[in-house]
Amino acid sequence: MSTAEETAGGEAQPWGEVTPDAARRLLLAAVEAFAERGYHATTTRDIAGRAGMSPAALYIHYKTKEELLHRISRIGHEKAVEILRTAARAEGGPAERLADAVSSFVRWHAGGRTTARVVQYELDSLGPDARAEILALRRQVDAEVRGIIEEGVRSGDFDVVDVQGTTVAVLSLCIDVARWFNVDGPRTPEEVGALYADLVLRMVGARAAGAAQR
Repeated sequence: MSTAEETAGGEAQPWGEVTPDAARRLLLAAVEAFAERGYHATTTRDIAGRAGMSPAALYIHYKTKEELLHRISRIGHEKAVEILRTAARAEGGPAERLADAVSSFVRWHAGGRTTARVVQYELDSLGPDARAEILALRRQVDAEVRGIIEEGVRSGDFDVVDVQGTTVAVLSLCIDVARWFNVDGPRTPEEVGALYADLVLRMVGARAAGAAQR
């Protein structure tokens, strides 16, 4: 399995929504190339070569290199929204749902760190229209986490003075896992997710912080 096929949550076929198979292979190759070399240093020839295809074959499925990045970014951000929305709308109190949101989001960034680095850190390589679409998805990501924190403040479960600033801090903590996580390191994605969930509960002043993790 390539590094771009790493997943958290046990997806049987990552990028399975991308068809036909040649388009999926090109997307996987692009993820690996962008993560390794950066978007601007990667050429369409690099991507096609990694996929075992000719440069001309790439243009059958993607008109430009930016179209590839846009599709990677859109699918990745849609997955992020899905992860957080599922946690936010689950049963349980604010602390339990915030812990679930953080642990799930961290596992995704650790288990799929190659993809996550491209999704999270290549935003400025997109053109205005594509960038605007991804920023709209990022606002949805922000809204899901902010909503849980706001609910916890209203219920008295959290002690947070600056909800928006805390939301940014929580998301930044989760996202940065993709930058440093090492599969050969001392912790698994699940262990990092549990650790970060406990840290975030302490950050928001949750009553009996860590109870949701026991």
